[in-house]
Order: sequence, then C-alpha cells, then structure tokens
Amino acid sequence: MANVTVIVGTQWGNEGKGRIAHQVSKECIAVRGTGSSKAGHTVMIGGQKFTLHLLPAAIVLPNTQCIIGPGVVIDLSILATEIKTLQAMGVKVSPERLIISPRAHIILPYHISMDKMHEELKGSNKLGTTLSGVGPCYSDKVNRIGIRMIDFASLSIQELITRISHIIKIDNVILNAFSPENTITKIHALIDDSILSYRSLIVPYIRDERPILNSALFNDDKIVVEGSQSFYLDVDQGDYPYVTSSSPSTSGTLAAAGIGPVYVRDVLGVAKAYCSRAGEGPFNTEQFGSTANAIRKIGHEFNADGSPRRVGWLDLVRLKNAVIQDGITELCLMHMDDLGKIGWKLGEIKVCTSYVYNQPHNWPITIDYVPIDSENCEPIYKSFKQGWDTSGCTDYNSLPQPAKNFIEFIEEYLEIPVMYIGIGPDVHDIIIK
Repeated sequence: MANVTVIVGTQWGNEGKGRIAHQVSKECIAVRGTGSSKAGHTVMIGGQKFTLHLLPAAIVLPNTQCIIGPGVVIDLSILATEIKTLQAMGVKVSPERLIISPRAHIILPYHISMDKMHEELKGSNKLGTTLSGVGPCYSDKVNRIGIRMIDFASLSIQELITRISHIIKIDNVILNAFSPENTITKIHALIDDSILSYRSLIVPYIRDERPILNSALFNDDKIVVEGSQSFYLDVDQGDYPYVTSSSPSTSGTLAAAGIGPVYVRDVLGVAKAYCSRAGEGPFNTEQFGSTANAIRKIGHEFNADGSPRRVGWLDLVRLKNAVIQDGITELCLMHMDDLGKIGWKLGEIKVCTSYVYNQPHNWPITIDYVPIDSENCEPIYKSFKQGWDTSGCTDYNSLPQPAKNFIEFIEEYLEIPVMYIGIGPDVHDIIIK
C-alpha cells in the first residue's frame, strides 16, 4: 500500500515544482502540505498563466481533488482573491473540489505588524523576510495560541475578539517599546475587516480532510503531496537563519500533510539546471558581472518587483545532499532550454562537483558534503564547453548530444535517474525520459 508521490524542491525555491505537479497530478488527490502565500506555484498552459499562492497547482486539472493541509498558514484576503481569480479564469473551484483543513492557521494583520517590526530591529542583520506575517503566525502556532480555520468558521466575532485580545498583549508590549505608533488598539475593526468579509466565501470550503485522506491511504488511491519552497529553506536542514519558518523537506511536508512515510512510493526532487536564490544566505556557486547578467537575462531571473535574483551555476554537492536527506527517487531537471542558451552565450557551462573547505583554525581540505559553515567553502567546477538548442525536441532521443551528456553526468553523480526534463515554460514543455 504505497501510492503517494511527494514533490519537493532541492535548492532555494522557484525550481518549477508547479509544472511537475501538473504533470503527475491527473485524477488524484493533491495536497498542499506547508508554506504560505509567498511560496506558491506558477503554471503556464497554452500561453495562459495561472498563479497559485495557496491552492495546489493541480486545481487547474478538472478531475483532481485538492486539499490545503494543516501545515499551511493562510492569509484570508489572498485566499479569497485567488479563489475568485481562478473562477473568473474558468477554473472550477468549488467546495466539492477544494478542502481547506480546519487545522490550518490564519495570518492576521498583527502578524504582519510584528514581522515588519522584527525585521526593522535587525538592522544590517536583516534576513530578507517577505514581511507577510508568516514567521509570527508560525510562532503563535508553536506557542499554542494561534487562530485556526476552525476558529474562523465556528467562533463568534466576540469570541474571536477575546481570543486575539489575549494573544496581542505581549505583542503590544514589544511594539510599544520600539514603535508606539504601531501598537495594536483597534481590535474590533481589525476583526471585522479580516474575518467577516471573507466568511461567506471561505467557510464552505473548510472541512476535515482526514476522512478523505485516510480512505485514500487505506484503499491505495493516488495522492500527490505538493511541497512548497525548498530543502535549503528548511528550518532544520537549511541555511539557518536564512530559512523559512516551516519544514519543506520530504519528512516535514509529509508530517504537515498528515501522511506517514510508509505510504510513499516516489519522491520527485525538482531542480533548476543552474541555481537562483532570492534573499540572503550562503550561495557557493553565485556568479556576478557578465556571467550573472547572462544567466539572469536568459532565465528571466527577476522578482515580481523587477529586482534581480541572485544566480549561479548548478551545485551538485548541495543537490546530492538534498537527494540523500529527502530520500529523492527521481530528479526533475528544469530550465534545460535556458542552460543550453547560457552555454552558447558564455562559451561554457559549469557545475560544482566538490568544495575546498577553508576550515576554521586548520588547513583547507576538499570535501563533497555541505558543512554547517558552508560560507567557508569554495566551489570546484567541471566545465562543459558547449551549449545546445532544445527547440523541436519531443523526447529524450531527440535532445542534442551535449544536453544528454550533461544529464547523464548528473545521473552518474547523484546516482538517481533524471526522469523529467524541462525545456520551456509551458506545462507541456517537459520531456519524460
């Protein structure tokens, strides 16, 4: 009885997990396990762009049952907008197709206030958080004082006001000490705006996911668990403190979804053929100058506000570490079309195969693992001297030989197969090996 597929990111996010979720989630139950609206997916179908913030990417497939799981933290305004937008685009989003776990926690305006205040106080040590209230919401969850979707659905406004009034007492002490003008005082108005306006739309979707998941697991029905973010943003295994507040590893994603590891058949790890990272933190293969500009331009590596993402070469040391710790059985290698163009533009493609580790108080050594102080590592590269063009390719055999050489080198290094190869932005631009 093992028919669960888990999709996880292997780098720092933005690898293309949504396209893989669309590829493997036909006629199944799709579960979003962790994360927030800042860790969504983008799916391009026939030139039409679907941006998913909280809903599983599989919602655009007609015969898939979708679940927002207990590990997700939900901004009600973003959820309401997403439901309405998808419905306007012709996607059937209904309580029959979408279940929102009553166990999921809610991001409220005071979480956002606290997030901004915490980041401002860090000064030059800012983490680059999205300032969307995610960390404070997870903090309330761990402190066992959070507001869940079951509370949103069942408590009266007065009961919610009482609960939140107790929660923000400590927050107000902190805010008053550092930023008195931001002290949270208008509780009743805050609750009216944040809760009442969304209740009629969202409450019909809130119901216990356990009966459906338990039945599917017992009957060996197909389940796809969509991971959010990526391995090196994991709060336990990632580049702490430059991480998220949840655990997007395989084990963390399964735990948040409420599915035991014994039910897992496949773990699909999604990786870019090069690397990109938004925000601060270690990035051993990061490139600058003309190399970075070429990668950025060809790969369209810019944030929503137009700011450039950090970019660099594929790091196989990090990737293999993620493969081992996440128990990945198959790799999905995305942006192979872009990497080929980058190779033509720059005259070579590099991949990191090991590090020179500048040990504190000791001699440098060569290693093939990721130490806790990975910022002290310098990459050792293997160079591929030719790019490629994937235009018109429809299967693995039709790929240019240099592209196949690159893929086969990765397979040999990682000791797992590359089963899905992304050669374009559309969900159909994927070669299955």
